[in-house]
Amino acid sequence: MSSGAHLSDTEKTFSEADIIVSKTDLKGKITYCNEIFCEIAGYSYKELIGQPHSIIRHPDMPRCVFELLWKRIAEGKEVFAYVKNLCKGGEYYWVFAHVTPTFDNTGKIIGYHSTRRVPERKILSEAIIPFYQQLLEIEQAPKSRKDGQYNSSEFLANYLTDNRVTYDEFILTL
Repeated sequence: MSSGAHLSDTEKTFSEADIIVSKTDLKGKITYCNEIFCEIAGYSYKELIGQPHSIIRHPDMPRCVFELLWKRIAEGKEVFAYVKNLCKGGEYYWVFAHVTPTFDNTGKIIGYHSTRRVPERKILSEAIIPFYQQLLEIEQAPKSRKDGQYNSSEFLANYLTDNRVTYDEFILTL
């Protein structure tokens, strides 16, 4: 978030016809972003290129979700996720993200590609927001960030196991 900006309760939205696109290198630094990404996030193209994708990470997002996302794409798998992002001015926006590894012609992962669409509001309000709030409370309970992230990751894994679903099945059947 830009210096001097503060978190806002203002949600920005974008059209269902729009697709937010970005590409990163292996370390998560932005190598490409489309115009709608710049527009909704409130940054210029030049401000985003070379920055870590976490520049738009909202503090309401559970770290365990990103841990799972990075683990899966580093393994060469695609992942779908609901993500609350932070705008330069402190506003936020929700997306339904599809993140995939980018491979070279030898099959080696050389970066990541993400397309984001407008999520279904009902899924956000009835499932994702309450679940993420629960994960955040678990993460913030211990004094140690590391312990909090471990606890929320364990909770997520146990939730999936208890409900006999994979992460993909959980997300795609909401």
